[in-house]
Amino acid sequence: MKKVLIAVMLCSGCFAIAQGANLQKDYTAIEGKVVEWRRDIHQNPELGNREFKTAEKIAKHLKSLGIEVQTGVAHTGVVGLLKGDQPGKVIALRADIDALPVYERNDLPFKSTVTSEFLGEKVGVMHACGHDTHTAILMGVAEVLSKNKDKIKGTVKFIFQPAEEGPPPGEEGGALLMVKEGVMENPKVDAIFGLHINSQTPVGVIRYKSGGTMAAAQSFTINVKGKQSHGSQPWSGVDPILISAKIIDGLQTIISRETELTNEAAVITVGKIKSGVRFNIIPETAEMIGTIRTLDYDMKDKLNKRMIEMVETIAKAYGGSATCEIKEATDITYNEPALVDQMLPTMQRVAGIENVQTQKAITGAEDFSYFQKEAPGFFFFLGGMTPGNTASFPHHTPDFKIDDSGLILGVKTLTEMSLDYLNSDLTPVLQNKIKGK
Repeated sequence: MKKVLIAVMLCSGCFAIAQGANLQKDYTAIEGKVVEWRRDIHQNPELGNREFKTAEKIAKHLKSLGIEVQTGVAHTGVVGLLKGDQPGKVIALRADIDALPVYERNDLPFKSTVTSEFLGEKVGVMHACGHDTHTAILMGVAEVLSKNKDKIKGTVKFIFQPAEEGPPPGEEGGALLMVKEGVMENPKVDAIFGLHINSQTPVGVIRYKSGGTMAAAQSFTINVKGKQSHGSQPWSGVDPILISAKIIDGLQTIISRETELTNEAAVITVGKIKSGVRFNIIPETAEMIGTIRTLDYDMKDKLNKRMIEMVETIAKAYGGSATCEIKEATDITYNEPALVDQMLPTMQRVAGIENVQTQKAITGAEDFSYFQKEAPGFFFFLGGMTPGNTASFPHHTPDFKIDDSGLILGVKTLTEMSLDYLNSDLTPVLQNKIKGK
């Protein structure tokens, strides 16, 4: 059985080599456009569920290629459908399109100077996670594949997803809403691919992990109630700021003293604390918001239970009260091993065997995981750091920067993975078997 599987995969790989040679002129022609699109999107970023101009740009491009287009999916999402000249399976390719509330500190000629409002505050808006590159890459893939319909045995669904970083409070959005609205149906998707640029991986390198690759993410809100008093008489009140500090300290002991980190990583982070209005008043309330990251479902349940217990107990010990509300943000990003095995030869031929590398699971999260609960998926990382650069900056920071020369590898990889999958007789086991794993 193994010999048959290897033979079929090698044959599939030969097809990829032939396609790569045939498509080189298309890759050459598209590279400059992809860089231009990326820079324009970078200079004009939009926050989640507000990506109106970005969606308009995407839709206009897809329509110009003769691709069937649906707009307004999950508020501002765009979905394109490209039918090949021959019937076959359905593959989906996903790119996220939203930016972050971050002031850009780079000196790029296409630097963002956009400002907006987020959680009631004026903020800068920046593609500080690379979603601009994902969008431009998928636009490029759409153009290359649309020119090669004769090579497509089946259908390609292009999913341009809004609000990957999370919808505004009180709103639905992101991959979860797209799935809810039926994006993985009509036609039903057999497999889905996605990529993420990485500012600390060299250009030309692709990294991946089979199985669980990114963490489940949850958000939490802690509300602390004390007793207001004059700042000069703390004994006459209950200080919610002091209680908040003790809670933050206590939460970290859940990770450092109660979690078996040799099994999987886990994180509890308080990202914002808000309390008080004046230097000489001890306020009545405090609010904290933050994130939980886990890679194991049992660990996730234990952390949630302990957080709620600890928050309530610590507040009571200091004379106050507190509640902890935990909400789901994303599930575990799970790369179906059968699909990874099937597509690995194609990736290696496109990027070079030495440039396709395995990595450990990371505590970053992706709502791509919701698509993977509907169909087998493969999510991988694309290098965006200038080789030899020693001053790369992490995602979600004001200095985040990507080398545009790495984008064309993303176009090539998604294009040839699509063709190879659709023209292969191999079909991975349905994702249903791992639901609730």
